[in-house]
Amino acid sequence: MSRPGAAISTDSLRQRAKEVRREIIKMLTEAGSGHTGGSLSAADLVTALFFYKMRHRPEDPDWRERDRFILSKGHAAPLLYAVLALSGYFDKDVLKTLRRIDSPLQGHPSSKTLKGVEISTGSLGQGLSIANGIALGLRMSGTGQRVYCLLGDGELQEGQVWEAAMTAAHYGIDNLCAIVDNNGLQIDGFCCDVMKIEPITEKWKAFGWHVIDIDGHDMDQIVSALDEAEGIKGKPSMIVARTVKGKGVSFFEGKAEYHGVAPSKEEREKALKELE
Repeated sequence: MSRPGAAISTDSLRQRAKEVRREIIKMLTEAGSGHTGGSLSAADLVTALFFYKMRHRPEDPDWRERDRFILSKGHAAPLLYAVLALSGYFDKDVLKTLRRIDSPLQGHPSSKTLKGVEISTGSLGQGLSIANGIALGLRMSGTGQRVYCLLGDGELQEGQVWEAAMTAAHYGIDNLCAIVDNNGLQIDGFCCDVMKIEPITEKWKAFGWHVIDIDGHDMDQIVSALDEAEGIKGKPSMIVARTVKGKGVSFFEGKAEYHGVAPSKEEREKALKELE
């Protein structure tokens, strides 16, 4: 899977994203805890990255020429775990061990326990700074690797994000593509009520980034945006993905209360039926 994109259609990506969502629901219910809403909202984005755009080798996780993915919104770990398992980094049965004390699948991703996780994340606001450093190092190597960093929109309330935004533009880190999962909700409610973050697109443009504003559940738009970002030279790219919290399961969609609540067994069955 050096670069899977040439061999997969957007229809196949949509079906794969449904499979990712099913695995998220199953592992969260099994664990009895975890983050449902933000894992589901970004499922289409991360599916497109791992099964279409990124160069990576599940059979060789430390492959030197791989692209890097940084999950800055580390609480969406179930999403990353589902994608890694379905990519072939580890057996899918391991997903049942989410959040167990002896499991490699902790509540936030740990690079110490799981191959495919580039860096341990969870303290919000830090991922983009890490991505900057990795991207600069890779640029110096001259081998063409790219770095992708997924942030939450509530995470943009962290000041370190904007320091990192200035840094990336200042150094023209064009092998960096950040993506904001802009679902409008965080654990305490609507982002606009907690701390207004709009206008997101205009802010990132003002900070010197190439900005692409898309429907984060339209696979054709996602693929097109990733292709466009890869062609940008001299500045970093930001994809503002307009998404729905809990996307794919009607009774989770648009509800802040499912930010950090796992489905019950009854909800699991209803959710899996919807995702068929």
